[in-house]
Amino acid sequence: MDHKICLKVNTDLNASSEILSWFEQINHAQMINQQIWWQCQTLLIEGFANIVEHAHKNLPKETPIEIEVCLANQQMEIRILSRGEAFDLEKQLREVSELKDNEQERGRGLKIMSAIADKLSYEKIADNYYCLFISKFY
Repeated sequence: MDHKICLKVNTDLNASSEILSWFEQINHAQMINQQIWWQCQTLLIEGFANIVEHAHKNLPKETPIEIEVCLANQQMEIRILSRGEAFDLEKQLREVSELKDNEQERGRGLKIMSAIADKLSYEKIADNYYCLFISKFY
């Protein structure tokens, strides 16, 4: 059974609580075990924060961020659509220290996402339009 929800928010970290409330509807039947659900919430909020703080850092707060979550075949897919600058996710993941050695803020969220997600990518889908794709099996 496929289930898909979509949300559009401004480039504002204060939207995190709205995003988490909206996200609750995807697990309405509590099909996903608590640990995996917590990991999916973490992936969603870390991904959103990365877009706000990095991809959209030079854009107005009114710049929309579109979020799409889909459940299908024991898998959750999260797509966070953004505008802004190109970003080499693979290169950044290689350059950031491992979590246990990383005391600085920069890059920790990406390492956390990389450790939790089954698939993580950031790809250009149109001119100045990108998709942060996160996949997690449950």
